[in-house]
Amino acid sequence: MYTRILAALDGSSRTDLVLRQAAELAASHGAALDLCRAVNVPLGMPVEAWSLSGEELGSRLVELAHQDLRNLRGSLTVALPGEIHVRLGRPAQVICEVADAVGADLIVIGSHGFDTLDRLLGTTAARVVNHAHCSVLVVRPPRDAAA
Repeated sequence: MYTRILAALDGSSRTDLVLRQAAELAASHGAALDLCRAVNVPLGMPVEAWSLSGEELGSRLVELAHQDLRNLRGSLTVALPGEIHVRLGRPAQVICEVADAVGADLIVIGSHGFDTLDRLLGTTAARVVNHAHCSVLVVRPPRDAAA
């Protein structure tokens, strides 16, 4: 029985699928659903954003991610208790730290494709599976969508 589920949402094309799976599990178990996103400076950031100081840039990225997660929570068809967590940092580390801090008994995270960098460093999902202190559900796209 799950009481607190943490959905790790990265803003990718997998976000809706991960959120839907996590929300269905939370609703069926009567669990709280926390949403989590780790943010860092994106490689393709617009040049004008570089004019912000490091602190301003970090605050702006956290603010934008927090708003996105509020919108995602608002898109759920059923209201579920839970909180939104946005932190600067490496995704796997942030996800595991937030899961520990809130006492999550399940993390729901999307799988990731294996591009060159993933093969060298490992995916965020793999790192979370290896380091989390609770169960982890890795959500994959439907077989027909993965092709």
